[in-house]
Amino acid sequence: MDYQGMIFRPPSEADSILLQVTVGCSHNKCTFCEMYKAKRFTIKTDEQIFKDIDYAARKYRRINRLFLCDGDALILPMKRLVPIMERIRSQLPWLERVGTYANTKSIASKTVEEMKQLKDLGLTIAYFGLETGDDVTLKAIHKGADSARMIEMGKKIRSAGIKLSITVLNGVAGRERSMIHAKETGRVLTAIDPEFVGALSLMLTPGAPLNKDHQEGRFELIGAEEMLQELGMMIASTDLSDGLFHANHASNYLPIRARLPQDRDRTLKMITDALAGKIKLKPEYLRAL
Repeated sequence: MDYQGMIFRPPSEADSILLQVTVGCSHNKCTFCEMYKAKRFTIKTDEQIFKDIDYAARKYRRINRLFLCDGDALILPMKRLVPIMERIRSQLPWLERVGTYANTKSIASKTVEEMKQLKDLGLTIAYFGLETGDDVTLKAIHKGADSARMIEMGKKIRSAGIKLSITVLNGVAGRERSMIHAKETGRVLTAIDPEFVGALSLMLTPGAPLNKDHQEGRFELIGAEEMLQELGMMIASTDLSDGLFHANHASNYLPIRARLPQDRDRTLKMITDALAGKIKLKPEYLRAL
């Protein structure tokens, strides 16, 4: 398999075949992210992509999931993406799921009918980085869309029958807008009503513009206890028809897996108990307190 640079994928795609069809991210402006800063966005050649698909067909017959890398494979035009999906289907017919990252720009570039076509070819899940539903924070972190656009595009891809996993980022709004961020994120999640929500805790890394803002005093990172309080408010503000809300990434202080709405009260009590010291937490959390 041909991999250019560091390869990133969602936690739930840890055991998937990773097929790199693009290099880098088509947006690549988010201030909290440095994953693709060293890469110029390009689309790999069909020759290389097909060669990798054929290799996977020979070597990975026991793996039933595939993820299209890098930052946003959905941005590919249909004349490029359809043959790739057809090749995957013909060479790896045993696959149960194909996934990709998606953003508002890439979703907007496809009609609902085109996305339905991709779904019929096997594209069954998309990972959508919302981060926050707070318009002030969305602008500050350079997401390239406001909450109304996030809702519109989230609903659009869901209408095509593609499952949606939305990522939200605790702490990204800083201290001043923490609770606003939590409530507004719950509002947007409720409006989109995705199948999955994954909450991560902000981790500032060298190379991310937001880290520089933090070092120079322009961004205040909230502490561990505030992260949990923010997460609790976000869950309390989110109404899903039957979605799975999980915060079990390595960055999170308290592992949470909740089906909303039925598990909301139990989950909020867990957070309250954790803040009161009644639940044993990660050592990292205890040190942060």
